[in-house]
Amino acid sequence: MEFRVDRQTLADAVAWAARTLPSRPALPVLAGMLIEVTDQGELTLAGFDYEVSARAREDADVAEPGRALVPGRLLADIVRNLPPHPVEVATKGSEVVVRCGPAEFGLLTLPVEDYPTLPEPPAVAGTIPGDLFATAVAQVTPAAGRDDTLPMLTGVRIDIDGDTMWLACTDRYRIAARELTWSPAEDGFTAGVVVPARTLADTAKAIRRDADVTISLGGAGDTLIGVSGGNRSMTSRLLDDQYINYRSRLTGTWTSVAEVRVAPFVETIKRAALVTERGTPVRLAFTADELRVSAATGDSARANESLPVRLSGDDIDIAFAPQYLLDGLAGIDTEFARLECAGPTKAALLTGIPDKKDDEDAPPESDTGFRYLAMPVRLTS
Repeated sequence: MEFRVDRQTLADAVAWAARTLPSRPALPVLAGMLIEVTDQGELTLAGFDYEVSARAREDADVAEPGRALVPGRLLADIVRNLPPHPVEVATKGSEVVVRCGPAEFGLLTLPVEDYPTLPEPPAVAGTIPGDLFATAVAQVTPAAGRDDTLPMLTGVRIDIDGDTMWLACTDRYRIAARELTWSPAEDGFTAGVVVPARTLADTAKAIRRDADVTISLGGAGDTLIGVSGGNRSMTSRLLDDQYINYRSRLTGTWTSVAEVRVAPFVETIKRAALVTERGTPVRLAFTADELRVSAATGDSARANESLPVRLSGDDIDIAFAPQYLLDGLAGIDTEFARLECAGPTKAALLTGIPDKKDDEDAPPESDTGFRYLAMPVRLTS
């Protein structure tokens, strides 16, 4: 095996493939990164841990096709620190030699014949713009659970019905969901799967925003999802597809509806959170035209600040964990947000209010597609 490739191109591809490398591999070969080059000038780098696979494909000047398995994390560290010159990679005996300008490294190869066969993705289900996919995944994944003893809660639920896709996460105390439109490969396609949230978030963040993302899903009983775009692809094992009926919980009868400007609301919550300790909530007191934000830690510190607000319905005094509020507001990219409440002890719904369009004749949109439901903290006084 021998090839030559641009240093930055190699660095980006290696970084993508290294994302799946386990820190404590069950088998020594799983710590390896597979390098393959063909006589058609295609370079493929791959990592696999039996749960998630990642592949990056790039063009290279290939002098001799072949494949090799090298310590993946070490290769990633080396390539990331190479000088800005073209990189030459070649196998010599039991080593893979990496040369870049005056720098040369030799990496002892791992037995490539022992490396497991990489899984192939299921059939293509449809496509979605990369920027839309990345935004939607970033909006919902902060609400995913972190407790691995409840695997369902650590995943992103993806529901597809024709050209409508829903993404949702919950940790039992909040639900973040995003509805969006995508392009299915077949009319009437339906699916409901749960994908590990950390894997999907890393993938969505790393795929180029200007590339269309292809989603691959099989039929009932299939255990894999594939996501690809911009010469990058991954497969992941699915989690148990049982999930709560989250959509039914995102509707309700609201007795108080407040509209507030997002940017100052975020800054006010951050300031109030400075005096809170772990588990201490931020208190929101809504009246017709004012929102008072307050927080305190016993008698040692307190914060109070007011904001203009427009409230419809009853005055309400409600409290939330500050990070829960900030996670929800981070998913809103409009100027104003809407907080809908049904009482100080019932879950409240946070949504974005679509910005006004330049075209005055265009009908106003009622929803941005993002919904964030959070349980309040019970006030003691």
